[in-house]
Amino acid sequence: MKRWLKSDKNIWSLLKRNISKGQLTGYVLSNIIGLSVVLIGVLFYLDSSSDSEQDDKFFSRDYIVLSKKVDGIGFTPTCFAKDEIADLEAQPWVKKVGRFTSSQFAVYGSVEMGGRGLSSYLFFESVPDEFFDIKPRDWDFDPDEGFVPVILNKDYLALYNFGFAIPQGLPQVSEEIIGAVPITLRLSGKGLYMESFEAAIVGFSSRLNTIAVPQSFMDWANERYSPNIEIDPSRLIVEIDRMAMPDAYSYVESKDFEIAGDKANDGNISKFLSTSSLVVTTNGLLISSLAVFILILSIFLLLQKSKDKLRYLMLLGYSPTDISSYYERIVVVVNVIVSVVAIIISLSARTMWVDQLTDIGLGQASVVPMLVIVFVYLVIVTALNIYVIRKFMSKIWCAE
Repeated sequence: MKRWLKSDKNIWSLLKRNISKGQLTGYVLSNIIGLSVVLIGVLFYLDSSSDSEQDDKFFSRDYIVLSKKVDGIGFTPTCFAKDEIADLEAQPWVKKVGRFTSSQFAVYGSVEMGGRGLSSYLFFESVPDEFFDIKPRDWDFDPDEGFVPVILNKDYLALYNFGFAIPQGLPQVSEEIIGAVPITLRLSGKGLYMESFEAAIVGFSSRLNTIAVPQSFMDWANERYSPNIEIDPSRLIVEIDRMAMPDAYSYVESKDFEIAGDKANDGNISKFLSTSSLVVTTNGLLISSLAVFILILSIFLLLQKSKDKLRYLMLLGYSPTDISSYYERIVVVVNVIVSVVAIIISLSARTMWVDQLTDIGLGQASVVPMLVIVFVYLVIVTALNIYVIRKFMSKIWCAE
């Protein structure tokens, strides 16, 4: 350690005469560019794979709703068998699978709006709470209270406001107002006829295209109003890995399933972002590899040019380790400078895309993986350079 810290000015003055500032500068610049490109690619990939905490963003929805195609006219429900669900759950791009539970009883709903009454037969579905994109209060059902909370798809309210209300002379309403309108439900089935319950719309979902009720209500109502027959789900909601969207669509197509809504853009954007990150990172690796090769070649040529001086120093009693330490200090200092500058450049470049990615539902990932990559790079490249220097010194020593 003392030899590392001590410096003989005369020896250093002798050795540095053969150091090419042009070659050293070329290595520093090319390696800064290469490492910066690698880190920019890594940061972009991490950010494009990270979830934002914001909801209702275009790219933050990692869910698809699957159903089977209906051909012609059929009275047999098209449902997912248990082995099909098990096969889906086994796919590497699947995180979780939720089953839609449909109402197996008659539902008749009515409301009073603007002095006019509206009534219609309805349908209900439920899914596990973890698959909802909203979490309203009191999302539960107690048979003793007889109140049923309902979540509606946002498109349904838009259809009412802009397609039904105006020509019928009914008022247009906001989400807040419609939530205050009481709904009367009449349920019937299994010998029970038109039992009444109070209900209200407690939230609007962008993810689920259905009229959703709590799972607790659905289980209770199906047991009370329908035959005790286990029915397989006709629809599934699947949480998937965003970056594996293309694999998901290939699987769905091979199984002849249908995806509710148009989610193809999500898969295309995921594929584009991952491909862009891969291309950028690959180019950076190539540039960095060439830069490291340039440094190794420069070190070799430098040592070869200084071969006679190094031999004379060894004849004067200096060991290969003593002489190597001068070149090793240069290598360490240069590689540290390259690493620090590359980190600063990549973090500065990150500001150009982080806001745009946040706007489409992606988050700002941790920089720890990037710092780990820089540390590993620094250790490997520095160790390789030191190995080349000591190997050359050993050959001169052995030749003596």
